[in-house]
Amino acid sequence: MRLAGLYVITDSQLRDPLETARLVLEGGGRILQLREKRTTTRQLVQLGQAMRALTREYGALLIVNDRLDVALAVEADGVHLGQDDLPPALARRIAGDRFIIGVSAETVDEARRAEADGATYLGVGPMFATATKPDAGAPVGPERLRLIKQAVAIPVFGIGGVAPTNARAVLEAGADGVCVISAIVGAPDPRAATQAFMRLLANTAHEPTP
Repeated sequence: MRLAGLYVITDSQLRDPLETARLVLEGGGRILQLREKRTTTRQLVQLGQAMRALTREYGALLIVNDRLDVALAVEADGVHLGQDDLPPALARRIAGDRFIIGVSAETVDEARRAEADGATYLGVGPMFATATKPDAGAPVGPERLRLIKQAVAIPVFGIGGVAPTNARAVLEAGADGVCVISAIVGAPDPRAATQAFMRLLANTAHEPTP
């Protein structure tokens, strides 16, 4: 499966992760990240196993945030790493060539280093102000994403404060897709919100504007 389009990240403070996964998959989403910071390793593994079963049923990708050990234990498709997490080069040696390794990046230098260290894709952000991740830095905006996209050859996703009202600007800056949390997970109807994003992505060119 090509790494592009809509990428949805769970948040148990907004909605049960398994319910999120089911509704997103029913709405057409095919990339899910399990991101849960407030649980034990055992609980995370159990949740990951249940989400793995769901994503397999729909032919979707499952990425686990931060925890390479959990990602491997539940046979996820990949892991997403922050700048302070396990180095991607080490994760690559452990997980192998076919494993998806995403890396968060805010600057061109971070993006180039992640690509050189074996990252499969980049999560660039925060694009806009976001309340989902209180420790996120100042928004980098679509223009920074444009520069990063021009500097690397791997897929780039815009993340942070992405909503239907601003997703088009991220895509038009060259993003291969958008990572979304609250605009879908916190929506009254996540299935319908997913479908709306899928339509927006289908109708927006992913090529950077001149």
